[in-house]
Order: sequence, then structure tokens, then C-alpha cells
Amino acid sequence: MADTRPIGIFDSGIGGLTVARAIRQALPTERLLYFGDGAHVPYGPRSASEVLGFSAGITEFLLAQESKLVVIACNTASAAALAPLRERMPHVPFVGMEPAVKPAAEHTRTGVVGVLATVATVQSAVFESVVERFAQGVEVIRQACPGLVARIEEGAFEAPETEEMLRGWLEPMMARNIDALVLGCTHYPIVRPLIERIVGPGVRVIDPAPAIARRVEKVLHMNGSAAPPDATGGLACWTSGPVVPFRLMLQRLGLPVADVRAACWQGDTRVTPCTSLRT
Repeated sequence: MADTRPIGIFDSGIGGLTVARAIRQALPTERLLYFGDGAHVPYGPRSASEVLGFSAGITEFLLAQESKLVVIACNTASAAALAPLRERMPHVPFVGMEPAVKPAAEHTRTGVVGVLATVATVQSAVFESVVERFAQGVEVIRQACPGLVARIEEGAFEAPETEEMLRGWLEPMMARNIDALVLGCTHYPIVRPLIERIVGPGVRVIDPAPAIARRVEKVLHMNGSAAPPDATGGLACWTSGPVVPFRLMLQRLGLPVADVRAACWQGDTRVTPCTSLRT
């Protein structure tokens, strides 16, 4: 049975738009409803309980907008909230993120791969499980990147300071002969061109977004909830941060969007539409 309800997607800020872009390309007839939690970005330094609270509030908001599936387009939020939310809401289909260590480990020639991620992701049990399951016999160099999400949220994609930060993390990895680099935060593909210039053509840079889009497609078909082939897809957005910078960022990422609306937190657990536009 065809289902024209939207796919809900959320992240701490603009990073999950890289996942929304991949889903939009793979499933052009689907309506996407994106929530960027600009009020709380970045999630990386926050406690797991905080991130779980934010994730639960956003999920409830997306479900109130009739989302048929919820994509947690944030590695930090997936590590903290995916399992608890599935337990609390067994009727809701969820798709979450995990660092793409498996394809890196399967295709490495040098036996050494790197992972860039937030502090919370690097320290999570989910990350340890992925390495244990998929990277036996492979050296995985994990690198937390404090401050990088904030630089990306500011729009400093090509700034000298951003390049200096990345070189400080990447050059030691390159000295240890990595040939694959996993982008373990959905913000990081936004600076992928800069990363690829630094590591050069000998290092494969892995963005998990296309794999997430394929997973979303699979779940929709398993549940019989895919949109009809003649449906008109689109992207609408909510943000708990300023609206105008968010809209400008959409343009920089090449995403057409008809609507960006302001959302407001009531405490740390409930989200509602704002009564006035926040610029």
C-alpha cells in the first residue's frame, strides 16, 4: 500500500542534511521532514542522558507530524538513543547511524584505517561493538575532533583554521599508513573536499550517507510504506536554531527546500512550533 507520509530525519544541526541529501537522491518521490536541533548543537560533548532526552523529544515531534519512519542522522544521537527509543517505541521504524568501519576494513590494503568522529561516538559502546565485529585483524585509528562541528555550523568549510584543525588530526594518521578514512559524524562530509585534498588520492574517504539511504529504502519496502512512483517528493525543515542561517546553509549544500520553520523547546524534552519567526 502506497504511503505518502513523510520520512522524519533529525540531527543536532546541519550535519544530517548530508543524509537527507542522499535519501532525496535515492528516493525522489518521498517527502522528507528534517529537524535540526540548533538550540543544542553540538551533541558530541553532551552526556548520553541529555542526548537521549533531546532525541526522544524530537522523535515525538516528528511523529506528531505523521512521520512514517524516523532516521537518526547523527552518530552521537544514534549511539545514545537508538536502542532506548526502539525499546520505548516498538511500533516506530527507526534507522540509525554507525561508523562505516565495515567497508573500510573489508577493502583496506595496508591494514590500517582511520575514523574521524565526535568524542561521544569514539567513546561509545556502539563504536566498540562495530570495531569488534567488523575490524578483526585491522588497525583502527580513532580520532575525536572537538570543535569541528562548531566550525562547520559556522559555515567555515574552507577556512584556514578548519584546514589547520584537520591537518592536525589527519597527518599523524597518514604517517601511520591509513588507506581508508571513515567520516564518523554526519557533519564531516560537508568538509569532505578539504579532507580529500589533505589526504590525497591514496586514501579512500567513506561517507555512510548513501548506505543509510539504501537502508531507508529497504525498510520502507519491508513495511509496505514506500511512496507511490508518481508521488511528488520534497524537503521541509524545522530548526530550533536561527532560521535564516539554516536556510542559507541549505542553499550552500545544494538542497532545494520549500519551507523552513522555527521550533521551540519547552524545557529539554518537548518541542513545539514557535509562535514567532526566529531569524
